[in-house]
Amino acid sequence: MSTRTLTKDQMLSLAEHIENAELNVHDITKVTNDFPDMTFGDAYDIQWEIRRRKEARGNKVIGMKMGLTSWAKMAQMGVETPVYGFLADYFSVPDGGDIDTSRLIHPKIEAEVAFVTKAPLKGPGCHIGDVLAATDFIIPAVEVIDSRYENFKFDLISVVADNASSTRFITGGRMARVEDVDLKTLGVVMEINGEVVELGAGAAVLGHPASSVAMLANMLGERGEEIPAGTFIMTGGITAAVAVKKGDNITVRYQDLGSVSAKFV
Repeated sequence: MSTRTLTKDQMLSLAEHIENAELNVHDITKVTNDFPDMTFGDAYDIQWEIRRRKEARGNKVIGMKMGLTSWAKMAQMGVETPVYGFLADYFSVPDGGDIDTSRLIHPKIEAEVAFVTKAPLKGPGCHIGDVLAATDFIIPAVEVIDSRYENFKFDLISVVADNASSTRFITGGRMARVEDVDLKTLGVVMEINGEVVELGAGAAVLGHPASSVAMLANMLGERGEEIPAGTFIMTGGITAAVAVKKGDNITVRYQDLGSVSAKFV
């Protein structure tokens, strides 16, 4: 992942270009059209620069998210590892809150389980046991993803550069200790306007959602970064991503963990 093909100036201008698409709510063509030799190393450099730009403006990074965490989806995309992105403070929406569709391009929702850590996790060599020992609690979350690429035409390197399509998330339901929940069999039901659109179980996330956190620690370790104590981590979709539009009311029910809802306005 360490190889680079972009100059520093190219990386900086791509970060500005991609972040402007998010901030100004307009779609762009995938960046690998113009830079076909771009690597994952380049793409993560762009993502970390977008993160730096937000922090320079006074935004806080309040968590991390994993994407592409189903074995089926990885096989379909021909990739061996999931991807990660960061969560900025203004991405957070309260349970039952309104999500302003005028700030989004083509939003979709995914049901997820989030982990909050109580001890730092550092790769390489981080495994599921380390994650479970370092987990303070888990909590249901719904991720709103919004690729900035027009007509969803993208490749994985472009997605990483676009902060893994991160835009909003809603947390709610009940928090639980990780030892009190069987995360593999945890059932999830997603409803839009009262109609069931997706069902899933926690094992859809790399066999166990804690594996996703371990993978994140190991991927961050490649850049000399770690997961600090107190980090909120969304572990990836238990369900497929479902498109939503203005006027939609969404509710996701989690077995024994309550529900999360929001309204797209």
